[in-house]
Amino acid sequence: MNHPDALIERQLRALSLGDKVRLLTGETPWSLYALDDIGLRPLVMSDGPAGVRGVSEGESETGASMPSPSALSATWDEDLARRVGVLFAAEGHRHGVDVVLAPVVNLQRTPVGGRHFEFFSEDPLLSGTIAARLVEAMQANGIGACVKHFVANDSETMRTEYVAALDPRTLREVYLAPFETVVREAGAWMVMASYNGVDDGVEASPATEHRRLLTGLLKEEWGFDGVVVSDWTAATTTVATARAGLDLVMPGPGGPWEETLLKAVRSGEVDEETIDDKVRRLLRLAARRGALEGTDAPAAPPRVDSEVLLREFAARSTVVIKDRQRMLPVAARTVSSVALVGPNAADAFLQGGGSCFVRPDHVVSPLEGLREFLGSDVPVSLHRGGYARPHLPELDLNRCAQPDTGEPGVLIEFLNGDGRVLDCLRGIDFNGWVRHVVPEGAATARLSARVRLDEVGTHYLGVGTVGVHRIWIDGDEVASGDVPAGGEVVLNSSVNAPPSVDHPVNAEQPRDADIVAELQVLDAYGWGRFVRAALRHWLPGPTVDAEIAEAVAAARDADLAVVVVGTNSEVESEGWDRPNLDLPGRQDELVRRVVAANPNTVVVVNAGAPVLLPWLDEVACVLWTWFPGQECGHALADAIFGVTEPSGRLPWTLPRDAAEVPVPHAIPDDGVLEYHEGIHIGYRSYERDGITPAACFGHGLGWTDWRYDDVEVRTGDDGGAELRVGITNTGPRAGHEVVQVYLSAADASPERPARWLAGFAAAAVDSGESRTVTVRVAPRAFQVWDEASAAWQTPNGTYTLHIGRSIGDVRLTSLIAQGDTR
Repeated sequence: MNHPDALIERQLRALSLGDKVRLLTGETPWSLYALDDIGLRPLVMSDGPAGVRGVSEGESETGASMPSPSALSATWDEDLARRVGVLFAAEGHRHGVDVVLAPVVNLQRTPVGGRHFEFFSEDPLLSGTIAARLVEAMQANGIGACVKHFVANDSETMRTEYVAALDPRTLREVYLAPFETVVREAGAWMVMASYNGVDDGVEASPATEHRRLLTGLLKEEWGFDGVVVSDWTAATTTVATARAGLDLVMPGPGGPWEETLLKAVRSGEVDEETIDDKVRRLLRLAARRGALEGTDAPAAPPRVDSEVLLREFAARSTVVIKDRQRMLPVAARTVSSVALVGPNAADAFLQGGGSCFVRPDHVVSPLEGLREFLGSDVPVSLHRGGYARPHLPELDLNRCAQPDTGEPGVLIEFLNGDGRVLDCLRGIDFNGWVRHVVPEGAATARLSARVRLDEVGTHYLGVGTVGVHRIWIDGDEVASGDVPAGGEVVLNSSVNAPPSVDHPVNAEQPRDADIVAELQVLDAYGWGRFVRAALRHWLPGPTVDAEIAEAVAAARDADLAVVVVGTNSEVESEGWDRPNLDLPGRQDELVRRVVAANPNTVVVVNAGAPVLLPWLDEVACVLWTWFPGQECGHALADAIFGVTEPSGRLPWTLPRDAAEVPVPHAIPDDGVLEYHEGIHIGYRSYERDGITPAACFGHGLGWTDWRYDDVEVRTGDDGGAELRVGITNTGPRAGHEVVQVYLSAADASPERPARWLAGFAAAAVDSGESRTVTVRVAPRAFQVWDEASAAWQTPNGTYTLHIGRSIGDVRLTSLIAQGDTR
């Protein structure tokens, strides 16, 4: 094989300027151009923060649906992160993908952030460390990682418009830190420039045009040799983005480079050497994947039993928030009946909305998991306890017939601007979307369906959509809109959960109801042309009061009650931030009433981001299960009944009161989002202000007990330290412990956080056994970014090492001197 660098230079010299420029925009939304003359095949990318989706738009392509990234950081386990990275590589290979658009290393600045679940942590060290191990394993097994979104893209409100304003020290020490770790330690092959603008005190530009960040810092200072890709449609200019250091515009075809970049080079606005650098990076990526003639394809990743790994992953990431009566693990032999209660027991929230979505290979529901574990001799009953979603349930299409023929399904007619029918679709398996079949010239789609209402009582019917529309039910116009929509509805995710006007339809006896909806055909640039219609239907049935009463009665009669509450895809999603931290619906009431009826209750919170738990002091046992992925039910049973320890530790702070949250929202002011808290992100603000949250950063009880025996601190010549911490498992079961090390500084200048995470290590220890756990504290943990010298410096003084189980449960301390005081 030719040496890759020499090969790349030879192939680069063989390309015309036109060919070089053509390579810098995608050919499709997910793939790049091929060039047969140099033996370059198309490179393929796929969304993937919680599993590799693949690039097929059909319903048939499924993948391993993994727990959310926050769940991985909740394990605090670098080895498990590597194992999950191997699974990512195997899934990428399975789907024919070269680069997975993951991980996301933005920080959980505010708990209402819509993509909070997609981020690892509110702490830069934990985020960067877990992400780096994931990326190392992915790329060691031949699949590229794209770390995103660079940078300060930590919330969703006006995410394509706001300018994040940060002082240089905050930017360096907090928000750039996890990117630096993944780029420098793991050697990420790709970095994605974000939608937002960044004002670092020197340059205020969109991230795709920020030369100080893309070229000065990322490529020159950090030595990044990979590809900088735009977030999808984030690049809107030609010359500014090309000069700043952006290498690839996505999606394609189209965009600001496809035609005008060639003209900009010929006119001298952009140097051809700038183009050569971008192409060189793309060819390097192709060589790493064996996609360039003369390079070898990496070996296929090892086979991974995804069901086994994801079951363990989901169970181990589960955090025991509270276990006052030592209920866990529950002895299955003592249980003769179980009442499984809650909206998320009936409809578990497996994965967040947006880029994280994967069509699961299969799903094990909580009911299936508990029944399979307990066997047929132990009855497990399911009780929703009230509907908790903001929108009505989906309409069952088996109720639908085409009005003109009576055949099953819906009728969709495509009309041009003059109202003439161009084409129609009949009897399709309609899932709320029409893609890839919209005829040229179609401006409107008319959807018609006759809905069978067999149940006596009041039904509610609605059509959720975006853009220009008119909707009739039984001939009455019930909704309309005259504001055209485009690609912005994809960027803000309003197209995924569009609002509807829900119209009452009374059925005194079984009858039919007619729905007619005239809907805009949306032209969404890289996402193509499509029609959106979320058909919704509420059936007559028990009220929420009645459902709660039924659930409470079932819990009272059961040996064990398991209440699963949480958020859902209409609450936590890419595209919007949450308006508050409350559990939706009447779930707080449900928990209180079930626990009052049966104290032998395990409460399970199925949410990606923090929610308020006003009943926390009233219940005995609370588990946090994140978005657990396809093995949800199996993992829940394993965690409750003693197969796998729920050994997770919180990677963020659980607030007790919304008023105490340091950053309660992320609403820009006149387009600017001020990072007013500076370096005091998350738990650092709680520590500074002396506020005790509901559960602190790093908290998690597991199912055994630990004693911290001693610590030996060794300082290194590089300015770092190594801690050897002796721990003993004094509890009745083998378990996983996470030894956490925090720093505090005695001197007040420069300003430092009250305490900050400096290192951690996970260890598995048998009951009654002792172990010495080594925790490395890197030199950077002591350093600050000095704006005057534009360099990292270690302030002189004495630092305290706080060693323990969480930031709120410190078991040992030790002093260490740095700088001239060493």
